[in-house]
Amino acid sequence: MRVGVDRTRCCSSGQCAALAPGVFDQRDDDGVVLLLDAAPPEAVHDAVRGAALSCPAAAILLEP
Repeated sequence: MRVGVDRTRCCSSGQCAALAPGVFDQRDDDGVVLLLDAAPPEAVHDAVRGAALSCPAAAILLEP
C-alpha cells in the first residue's frame, strides 16, 4: 500500500492521526495532516483504510 495526502484539502479534523497514529500526525500550528509513513506495514493497512474512509475532506489517497 502507498499512502498520499492532499494537504490543501485537509480540514484538520484529526481522524487520521487518531485512527493510524504511526502513519499520520498533525502540524502543531494549524492541525493539517502530516504523512509519517507513505508505505506502512501490512499490520496497519486496515487502520489506514479506516482513516481514509473517515476523513471528512477525502484528503487521504491510497494506492494498492
